[in-house]
Amino acid sequence: MQIQQITYNDLNQIARARKQRESQDLTDIDEKVQSIVDDIKLNGEPAVLNYIKELDGAEVDSIIVSDEEIQAALETVDPNFIKLLEEAKANIEKYHALQKEKSWYHHEASGVWLGQQVTPIERVGIYVPGGKAVYPSTVLMNVVPAKVAGANEIIVTTPVGADGKVNPLTIAASKLAGATQILKVGGAHGIATLAYGIKHLKPVYKITGPGNAFVARAKKYVFGDVGIDMIAGPSEVCVVADKTANPTLIAADLIAQAEHDEMASAILVTDSHQVATNVKDEVNRQMEERTRKHILQHSLFNQGAIYVVSDLQVGFDLVNELAPEHLELLVRNPFEKLSSVRNAGAIFLGEYSPEPLGDYWAGPNHTLPTNGTAKFSSPLGVYDFMKKSSVIHYDQDALREAANKIERFADEEGLDGHGASIRKRFE
Repeated sequence: MQIQQITYNDLNQIARARKQRESQDLTDIDEKVQSIVDDIKLNGEPAVLNYIKELDGAEVDSIIVSDEEIQAALETVDPNFIKLLEEAKANIEKYHALQKEKSWYHHEASGVWLGQQVTPIERVGIYVPGGKAVYPSTVLMNVVPAKVAGANEIIVTTPVGADGKVNPLTIAASKLAGATQILKVGGAHGIATLAYGIKHLKPVYKITGPGNAFVARAKKYVFGDVGIDMIAGPSEVCVVADKTANPTLIAADLIAQAEHDEMASAILVTDSHQVATNVKDEVNRQMEERTRKHILQHSLFNQGAIYVVSDLQVGFDLVNELAPEHLELLVRNPFEKLSSVRNAGAIFLGEYSPEPLGDYWAGPNHTLPTNGTAKFSSPLGVYDFMKKSSVIHYDQDALREAANKIERFADEEGLDGHGASIRKRFE
């Protein structure tokens, strides 16, 4: 990681450069994704089975995980880990229950009754990455808020192994969290299956969950036919540290995020040259102890950075331009600095609130906006699985009082049918 002294004038330039670091030619991926999605949309289940065989190297009799497979998975997983999943689920459930909105109605004036009806999205699809890795935490973070919202059907889809089976941990977490169905379909073909359905599976109304470039582009391609949560990029952490921060802990937290993949971004912003130097040395030392050293080297040396600022206010200005996915405040009195943060996906306060706490345990969602999108979007939540309808009621007297004004609007817009719709009620 390189140490760079920056000034206020560098902020926009740094933010632009970091946003562009992920830019790549997606033409080939888009062409493949469009072909897969269109094929499944047209041909349904036979096309899905072909892609499972071609892309996943597996042959399956059924796309849907059976009750017998679910029971076998539950018996396979360590009971102690099941207890951990149950505890994590309880924490996530408790936090997300606080997000649930209620319908409301207001008696505006005589004869006028207005409101907002809040209802759950009935059928949702959850994409869970798989293949070489397994992510039961991602299952919980997506299924639990959908369940809290009141979704009737929650369909999890995840890549199948070469043996035609889904990882037992994914099955166990899905069942525990409240999924109603589990599918053996990953990649772009998994997204298309959720979006357009197959013989015994109706299309969902919204898809959430992270994935690789093929999954992300497929979500973008089906958006409009179904809703999606976000287009997530590589994971990010930004640590703001003052001279009181512990370099050993900072280095450990940067490494924890960088080990996700080669494109993961780990950044330190500090007003202390000594902290910057010590963290750089600690990163090099601790990296030698980690099992994913080859990924860490690529991530930290190509995507990582240490920025030294003249004071923390400049540091927070940089943070708000970067709008990081994860932000750690390792400063004296972090609660006092919280108001300086305007753009971040999740904010971790103090040295005993490291980012992995949010990944697995605390309760807030770990599906977060990346690549600067925290400037305008939020973590996944119960609100992503609910929708709102406006409710309007006027009685005769109330409409009569507003009739002339409505007709004037209609006349000005040249929509005489709108005016007639009002006028005929009083002829």
